Amino acid sequence: MIGMTLADVAAVTGGRLHRATGEERVASVEFDSREAAPGVLFLALPGEHVDGHSFAAAAVAAGAAGVLAAREVDAPSVVVPPATGAAGTYLAEHDPGGAGAAVLAALARLARHSVDSLPGLAVVGVTGSSGKTSTKDLLAAVLAPLGPTVAPPGSFNNELGHPWTALRADAGTRHLVLELSARGPGHVAALCRVAPPRIGVVLNVGRAHLGEFGSPEAIAQAKGELVEALPADGVAVLNADDAAVAAMASRTAARVVPVGLGAGALVRAVDVTSDAGRARFRLVTPAGEADVALRLVGAHHVGNALSAAAVAVELGATPAGVAESLSAAAPASRWRMEVADRADGVTVVNDAYNANPESMRAALVALADMGRDRRTWAVLGRMAELGDTAAAAHAEVAAAAAELGVGALVAVGEPGYGSTARHVTDPAAALALLRAEVTPGDVVLVKASRAVGLDRVAAALLADGAGPEPRDDRQENELVSR
Repeated sequence: MIGMTLADVAAVTGGRLHRATGEERVASVEFDSREAAPGVLFLALPGEHVDGHSFAAAAVAAGAAGVLAAREVDAPSVVVPPATGAAGTYLAEHDPGGAGAAVLAALARLARHSVDSLPGLAVVGVTGSSGKTSTKDLLAAVLAPLGPTVAPPGSFNNELGHPWTALRADAGTRHLVLELSARGPGHVAALCRVAPPRIGVVLNVGRAHLGEFGSPEAIAQAKGELVEALPADGVAVLNADDAAVAAMASRTAARVVPVGLGAGALVRAVDVTSDAGRARFRLVTPAGEADVALRLVGAHHVGNALSAAAVAVELGATPAGVAESLSAAAPASRWRMEVADRADGVTVVNDAYNANPESMRAALVALADMGRDRRTWAVLGRMAELGDTAAAAHAEVAAAAAELGVGALVAVGEPGYGSTARHVTDPAAALALLRAEVTPGDVVLVKASRAVGLDRVAAALLADGAGPEPRDDRQENELVSR
């Protein structure tokens, strides 16, 4: 972020100084008091079990310059007024008193001020029903050779993670890559107001959060808020292979760059092949062509890579440079088609961060591709937030597993996968089954909505084969400060 004082923070956020001179220097923001350090502005946010206001004094004692708070605390701080409007709308479940909404609204104003003060910054936003995080990671990989690039860790894509990431950009940053999520109408538009993008990427319109949106049309309307926010001199990168995304061209004043596999795409992939689930293709752009060999597993990453390539070319990259970066890019965010091999030849695919019908099918296709001449296991849990379509969607996934020839379908606590699945009650039971029956050479896919906790099954399977279990990062991007 740009350098500020607490007095500057108060002026930007509409807050008031408390126990502060106003001269305290601020250089970054953090919502975890354990990250407190000189120059940090600690965000006092409520959580499910703790309230960040209780950790304000400890954060300052650890070196923080001050606190952004919704009520007075025993530390140098800026106390902000109650939020109005849409702030806090979909992270308010642990915020009955509105303190989190107030701090988040102030954080958004702070991020907007910082981004507006960096005129040379290229802001790139990416949204879609699935693939946002993987594409964000690819964007960071292809833009880094062009200049200093800031992108969020993991899925920092909501009212907290979005402005937190935007405030990582400073005078030396050339590219700011932001991932935009939504659980209802207006959410993407609100995030666009925090850090207005000049380039927007829409990947797809699927059924993620269908139960909250109500219809695919409502999902498309919400995702299209990104292209509506683009300026006339901006660029909208749209997936031409998704009709709902392609139709968004009429909703933007920006120049449209269609990407995809079809001949009508301006940036496209031809001669696509697969090697053990990893795609190879010829990248075709208006600036030239180059060969790409992805390290990421899954044919769905071709579309993600094309979107990243289109952005990079717009920002000055050569096709050869883009192809080199795409071919070198390794998985950067956990639990998204994370592939690891045990010493005994068992391959574990941990895609347990989240799940919807489209991402489930993509993962199953990748499993079938990886598992040629090997026994395959699909360990699947519940897909959340599908509303009245849940039963049909789970049956659809079970049918896809059968169609693709998956060797064994294990349904964890979810009866909707049909009579051909082997049903177990919980992740512990799934792990016991796998430990008893998986043999060397098998490929095991683990996937569900995150609340099911199947990432631990994957971690335990790998720990059986080599070394200690990886640490649990379950707190990633929760609305909590401590």
